[in-house]
Amino acid sequence: MEQAGRAASADDARERVFWRVEGSLLNLTAVRPVGFFAWNSQTFLQRWMRRGSMAFLAIARPFLYATNRVFATRLLHSVLRGVSRDRLDLLGEEFFEYFLKPRLKKEGVEKLTRLIDAGAPVILVSQGLDHIMRPLAKHLGVKQIVCNRLDFRDGIATGRLLDPVIRPRGAFAKITGRQADGRVSRKALVRVLGFTKNPSLLDDAIQTDERTAPEVFLPVVHFDSGNSNSNGGLGTFSVRESLRGKNILLIGATGFIGKVWLTNLLTDLPEIGRIYLLVRHNRTVTSLQRFQRAIEESPVFDLLAERYGSGFAKFLRERIEVVDGDVSKPDLGLAPDVRERIAPSVDVIVNSSGLTDFNPDLRDALAMNVRSTVHVLNFMRTCAHATLLHLSTCYVIGRRDGRVLETLAKNYTPIGLATYDAEKELQALEELVRETEKRAESEEVAEELRRAALKKEHAAKNLHGAALENQIRKNRVRWLRDTLTDAGTRRANELGWPNTYTFTKSMSESLIWNFLNENPNAAIAVVRPAIVESSIEKPFRGWNEGINTSASLSYLLGTFFRQLPTNESKSLDLIPVDLVARGMTLIAAALAARRHASVYQLATSIANPCDMRRSIELTGLGHRKFYRAQTGLNHRLRLKFDAIPVSKSRYDKLSAPAQKTIVQAVNRAVEPFAARPPLARQERDLEKVIKLISLFEPFILHNDHNFEAVNVERLSAALPESEKADFSYNPRSLDWWDYWINVHIPALRKWCYPLIEGRPLEPRPRRSVPLAERPEPSAAEAASSASTAAS
Repeated sequence: MEQAGRAASADDARERVFWRVEGSLLNLTAVRPVGFFAWNSQTFLQRWMRRGSMAFLAIARPFLYATNRVFATRLLHSVLRGVSRDRLDLLGEEFFEYFLKPRLKKEGVEKLTRLIDAGAPVILVSQGLDHIMRPLAKHLGVKQIVCNRLDFRDGIATGRLLDPVIRPRGAFAKITGRQADGRVSRKALVRVLGFTKNPSLLDDAIQTDERTAPEVFLPVVHFDSGNSNSNGGLGTFSVRESLRGKNILLIGATGFIGKVWLTNLLTDLPEIGRIYLLVRHNRTVTSLQRFQRAIEESPVFDLLAERYGSGFAKFLRERIEVVDGDVSKPDLGLAPDVRERIAPSVDVIVNSSGLTDFNPDLRDALAMNVRSTVHVLNFMRTCAHATLLHLSTCYVIGRRDGRVLETLAKNYTPIGLATYDAEKELQALEELVRETEKRAESEEVAEELRRAALKKEHAAKNLHGAALENQIRKNRVRWLRDTLTDAGTRRANELGWPNTYTFTKSMSESLIWNFLNENPNAAIAVVRPAIVESSIEKPFRGWNEGINTSASLSYLLGTFFRQLPTNESKSLDLIPVDLVARGMTLIAAALAARRHASVYQLATSIANPCDMRRSIELTGLGHRKFYRAQTGLNHRLRLKFDAIPVSKSRYDKLSAPAQKTIVQAVNRAVEPFAARPPLARQERDLEKVIKLISLFEPFILHNDHNFEAVNVERLSAALPESEKADFSYNPRSLDWWDYWINVHIPALRKWCYPLIEGRPLEPRPRRSVPLAERPEPSAAEAASSASTAAS
């Protein structure tokens, strides 16, 4: 049997058709693609150094080629030492698309196509690198290739070619090897590659046309972190069974994460009970109208609307109920009859609300991120059997380095302040707000604002009486907002947090710890996502919304700005929004089944790390792919300006701060001779860049966090096979190259950059989804209410 198997394998090998690319399909030399890669290195210095190396090799190569073509080929490719695989993969696609594809030989392509159509297993053979040959093979419909391959260490080329080396053809190949038929016998190819003693090595050299992105498998070491509690030994864990008939109260359904998670529930969990959506009304729009507008306008719901067609509104009325409320108010702002109706039937409360501005008005931050948590916990007390999924952020850890475990600490501060008490801190900050509001109305501040208003140019002539008082009122609002914003930022920094957002989110976690300490039987899970970004699959590939965390920085890196101060080895912990939604579904099911842990981090810095060096380069490559497809001098120039990671000192000396100093000097020098500074706009733009970089420095420069995310992976591993396609959580399989270049940057360009530039989004037809009709309670809700009443 074994001999028969070997014979069959040998027959299969003989049936393969090896096709030499050079001559039949392309007049491809070894030098041209290497020169293209070298001239498009990341930095200007690297470009000129590699170009100089190639100039030296141009002199030596004829002599080397005459003596040993394999060694000459190896030496040529040593020029690419230090280039990342990410860059070579993108440049390879670009080189094929814009240089090789238009030069394909029609007759050779036709012959090869007929051979493929006849069912022959064709294998392309070329002296070109696999970064170029893979796009060619995909274009031609060929599945396998034999070509030159570079060796990589940690994603960076060592400059060494792996065996076997496909050497260039002979000196007279351009004359004798121009036939359209590129077929070469296996025997001849084995001889050329030097495999005569072991011909089976040729089979090992065959590669697929797919870009390999191996899944990351890393061992997880559990320190004494308490992570082996309720999640250990889960056995089989079914999301569908755990959430069957369960009623959910979702707070924050109109937010970025909330909308995606809601669509996941409606799409993947028909077994679920009622979904209550707590939506706040505003002055002109009711809560139902506000949610209806989101349904009608947001592309998140496109697939659901397409699936249910004219019955979409009826489907939504059967599954969800919009309740008017405000999480920043006591009792969640619910009407008494609504509260009494839904409190007995809610199984899982999901609080995904919150203010995500880094340094907002302290009043807003406390109301939305801290006091709202108190109101949710108090509402939970009135429920018969509700559990709570509270959405926080990984960055509550503040200014600290190292591995961050999935634990909930008592009255945590990054600086380890022993006297800190979250409840007293909340009271003190609210008292500070009241005192500041009172001070804003004082005569002292009014006089200060009056003097400031009159000092403005031309103000003394135009401001008096009612106009002056009106201006003072406007300035008072601005003064109060700025004062409280500064107060929140200052207090956060004192305690070790980089901004008010992470400070107030951590306060909420401390309040939850206190609640659990007083109510040990309460079922609460704190969920900490990292930086939530564009979707990879659901609701569709490449969905994003608003000006989120990375949008401003990535936009800046797509301009002529080049030097970003950062720690190259620090992980930029991004996670797609649909992975967050999958994690939330798993955790909600674990809460419903009472098989949950207290903290779940949804992060990639340990499971599948992507450091800042790679993140910056991938961002630049994503922009490059877009600009290369455009026309115009501005786009072509931007191709040459790749952003690079630099030290803080180099950034200060050579980038925006230094440029601003020069611009300011020019403006001051011409001030006596000009009505307005000639570079005023440039100075404002540079100031915006400096402030933006300063805002993000804690995330890209100062603190090197590595967030453990084991608890959610345990839940995912316990899923039955039938549920893994819909609910599994696996960031280890995420290919950062494909995600960044083909998903994330295009998503930002479509959904976020127009907002940064003040442009409207692409217009889209608005669907009509009348939700005003009052739905009848579902069977699951009625049964749950009856069961609660009986108990």
